[in-house]
Amino acid sequence: MEPWLKFARGVDRLNGWIGRGVAWLVLAMVLVGSFNAVVRYLGRSLGSNLSSNAYIEAQWYLFSVLFLLGGAYALARDSHVRVDVLYSRLSERAQGWIDLVGTVLFLIPFCLYALWVSWPWVMNSWKVREISPDPEGLPRYPLKALLLVAFALLLVQGIAHLIRQVARVRGVEIDGGEGLPADQGHGGGHA
Repeated sequence: MEPWLKFARGVDRLNGWIGRGVAWLVLAMVLVGSFNAVVRYLGRSLGSNLSSNAYIEAQWYLFSVLFLLGGAYALARDSHVRVDVLYSRLSERAQGWIDLVGTVLFLIPFCLYALWVSWPWVMNSWKVREISPDPEGLPRYPLKALLLVAFALLLVQGIAHLIRQVARVRGVEIDGGEGLPADQGHGGGHA
């Protein structure tokens, strides 16, 4: 079981690095949005248009990147929203079974389906080098490619999660994973 858990910890490290990196996009979104608001009002007072659709789209693109690449990070940290009516009252092993079944029946098939249906859409976008139809719009094809990256990362993190749940139901001691705080990750924080 240890080689599988080592793989899971490697996936955690990868998604941890990506998650911590994209977290900085929140600051970039705030700066772009603030800049756009300031130049829009400054432009009105000067009688000139200093704002651009590109700023608005950049803010949305940054949010999209944050959301898409943050999903696997949230799964690694067990930070996703969970309706916790009975789950917290169950034994560690029963929680592991619920997570294992949910991962096998829902998470992994959903990621595979999303990759399958997104592939032609993304490839077509790259083929035509799709851009926004708005004036001064930004290219869309790189952002659409992130759908594939995001679901691939979520799939791999789902496999790591599955490995951990198999260990959990077998009663194998699972550490917090490298780079994870002791109180978070792999069965810790539920809503």
